[in-house]
Amino acid sequence: MNKSILIRGGRVIDPSQEIDDVLDVVIADGKIAALGRKITHTADEVIDAREMIVAPGLIDVHVHLREPGFEEKETIESGTAAATAGGFTAVACMPNTDPTLDNDSEIEFVLRQAARVGHTRVYPIGALTKGRQGRELAEIGLMVRAGAVAFSDDGDGIADASVCLRAMRYVSMFDRLFVQHCDDKSLSGDGCMNAGLTATRLGLPGIPALAEEVMLQRDLALARQTEVRYHVAHVSAAGSVELVRRAKAAGQRVTAEVTPHHLLLTEEACGTYDPNYKMHPPLRSRADQEALLEGVRDGTIDCLVSDHAPHSQQEKEHEFQLAPFGIIGVETSLALFIKALIEPKVITWPAMIAAMSSRPAELLRVAGGTLKVGSAADVTVIDPRAEWTISVEKLRSKSRNTPFDGWNVRGRAVLTLVEGEFRYRDERVAARAG
Repeated sequence: MNKSILIRGGRVIDPSQEIDDVLDVVIADGKIAALGRKITHTADEVIDAREMIVAPGLIDVHVHLREPGFEEKETIESGTAAATAGGFTAVACMPNTDPTLDNDSEIEFVLRQAARVGHTRVYPIGALTKGRQGRELAEIGLMVRAGAVAFSDDGDGIADASVCLRAMRYVSMFDRLFVQHCDDKSLSGDGCMNAGLTATRLGLPGIPALAEEVMLQRDLALARQTEVRYHVAHVSAAGSVELVRRAKAAGQRVTAEVTPHHLLLTEEACGTYDPNYKMHPPLRSRADQEALLEGVRDGTIDCLVSDHAPHSQQEKEHEFQLAPFGIIGVETSLALFIKALIEPKVITWPAMIAAMSSRPAELLRVAGGTLKVGSAADVTVIDPRAEWTISVEKLRSKSRNTPFDGWNVRGRAVLTLVEGEFRYRDERVAARAG
């Protein structure tokens, strides 16, 4: 039986209940037992949360855990350990593993591994097509029964419109989330960074924003036919933000997510030829970045995600054009979103918590995202004033591929609880417990 915990005097932010107030939180038997002011309760442990934020556990809907097949880059154990240090109580893992998560056996494998060695909840996302080849539909129904919460061929968009339409119809039968990596390969080709003057100056082949926008525009037309719940992965282009905005205004069931690197960095960062700035979709222009920030501000973009994509040091040491796409981020995304959104007052803390907790839970239709009495005690305690320096040598991920090494940031998770159990605990908070 879990011990009882009293988290006292923190700023409780729970968008699911429209709460933003200084309150006490009581946890007993792995559940939220009480919420209120100056609660008199005898607990096994009392946490002093003054000047801290107490929120529903953060949920990252876009993470690559690499297992099975690429355990040298990351495992379910190491990736979820990094996630808890980042304040996440749950992650949804993408299917581009080896073998691909395209059948019920692979979904069951991920869930078994997560139950055995995971530090957070793990929600597997199944592939839409077999082997993510974009030709033959995967066994979506069997994967739903096995526990897949959403479906995507992330890393590739489905090029064939007829295959995409059938996949949408299949996914809509189960009312699961259809997640598309919007990228028209006939336009992006062998590009490795954003197409434009910077790419021309650097002598690198470009990926035009149009490659994202064209597939998204096609998909929105297909989605209208199927009424599928359609989600745009890692949106990066101004035109894409506007397409989502218009689709929402027209009543379509469309949502979108954005990463911290697309909010903080632009294509100019690639000027050093450092492969840690190579990601897919690529870092875009300043105008795209401003459109993304406005999309977060006005609610066009629903979720904030890390797109945690670990790669070995040997892979990332290749020259820019040959190095793999992607960076790690599950442990640093909270601080980076604070830097991109809270410090410049783009959005408020309640809006950010909603985009990292309650809204992801709604989209995936999973437990979490709330501090309602009786709900599972998935809780994240954040010190918004903590100043620290991102150091790849201190991160829990097995990989080190981040462009943010050495960045000075403010704000970090200091306690992460899953079902009332401490999965991450900062020593400074342990010292404050009374």
